[in-house]
Amino acid sequence: MEANLRWVALTAVAPVAWGANYYVTHEFLPPDSPLYGAALRALPAGLVLLGLCRQRPRGAWWWRSAVLGLLNVSVFFVLVYAASQLLPTSIASTVMAVSPLAMMLIAWALVSERPGIAHLAGAAIGLGGVCLMLLTGTGGVSVPGVLASAAAMLVSSFGHILTKRWNAGTDVLASTAWQLTAGGLFLLPVAAAVEGPPPALSTPALLAFGYVTLVATALAFAAWFTGLRHLPAGTVGLVGLLNPVTGVLLGTAVAGEVLTAQQLCGLALVLTGVVLGRPKRAGRRGGSRTTLQPAPDKRPARESSTCNPL
Repeated sequence: MEANLRWVALTAVAPVAWGANYYVTHEFLPPDSPLYGAALRALPAGLVLLGLCRQRPRGAWWWRSAVLGLLNVSVFFVLVYAASQLLPTSIASTVMAVSPLAMMLIAWALVSERPGIAHLAGAAIGLGGVCLMLLTGTGGVSVPGVLASAAAMLVSSFGHILTKRWNAGTDVLASTAWQLTAGGLFLLPVAAAVEGPPPALSTPALLAFGYVTLVATALAFAAWFTGLRHLPAGTVGLVGLLNPVTGVLLGTAVAGEVLTAQQLCGLALVLTGVVLGRPKRAGRRGGSRTTLQPAPDKRPARESSTCNPL
């Protein structure tokens, strides 16, 4: 139980960092450069992790890195950047709270993790909280922004479960570095072709990119993928509900966004969903856990790598 809670605590670093990332992007990064914004977020983070691990992809990981880099990095980062610019911080982060249900269904199909009753209840309650947050706000909500955030949620949910399926026996930091580097390399030529020269960055924007690259990307993705390796996808998805909680708190406390009583109720429901999805202690009489562990990998074990996960 204690070990599971440690993995949950480590995994929670990611959604908290991502929730803060919405505020940083909205307030400090150039609004008209989503492709460059995504590339400058991904590529430096990937190179930092590559410098730490000093490993290159081998065998199937060349094409796996490309696929995961496209899903988890290129497409996801551009959609998140757009949503952050089009929506208030609290709303942009809250839409992502639908991801637990999506991750559970995809994990059921791809890695044979049947969602438990507590996970489904937590996802339903969290989804109800999201509806309260979105439908009772004080201002209008940008439909393109909501669509961008919802698309980001679906793309990342599928990419994260693919990562969980493929990551067995592979160092977490190394595979994270390969994805970020591949995604950043995909984005650079597209950004140059579509957006022209890179935008001029002020000192606050450079500092903001430092946070986005090192904390909200390199550290957060390494923590998230480590959690996916050690915890059921349903638990990880529900921990991800801390993303909207962080976004809402920052949006109201720092950005001056107004939070209504209905939205506070929605926030409470989201937190309840996180609590319901936490790992349970096994029964005293040898009962099974309420959350199922991933199906064992039947492939031969690979050599241990020189870079350890977080």
